[in-house]
Amino acid sequence: MFVFGMMTTAHAQSKIAFVNITQVMEESPQADAALRALEREFSARDNALVAERDALRQLQERLERDADVMAADRRAEMERNLRNRTREFKRSQEIFNEDLNLRRNEELAKLQRTVNSVIVEIAQKEGFDVVLTERNVLFASERINITLRVLERLQQQMPAPRR
Repeated sequence: MFVFGMMTTAHAQSKIAFVNITQVMEESPQADAALRALEREFSARDNALVAERDALRQLQERLERDADVMAADRRAEMERNLRNRTREFKRSQEIFNEDLNLRRNEELAKLQRTVNSVIVEIAQKEGFDVVLTERNVLFASERINITLRVLERLQQQMPAPRR
């Protein structure tokens, strides 16, 4: 409790820490592992979308280049094929983006739970009364910054890579 700008004795002994959550979420080995897992999970679909996009581009270029010398029914068939494939491509791309965002959010939530657990563990072990994050904190001295301790603990929790 503050009284005329002075702390009471109970608050003078409070132990405060600061954690840069953004840094932890970006630099933790768990974040890196989650990113690699997402890349593995979605790379085949992404590659297929890239290949289809390139094929559609080539089809469009061929149609533009050869339209004048094509029979009208052949040109109409190619245009219809291009429209249908483009529509299907856009649909597949939207589904891919939705699936990727859903999985990314799942991994992010899992990582946040792990990070929060480590922060609480450190706070309890080291006797902190309050742990602040960068949100709405204008300044935090390095003396109370436990971000590196959180990252070290997350590193310890990470299983060794298989060789």
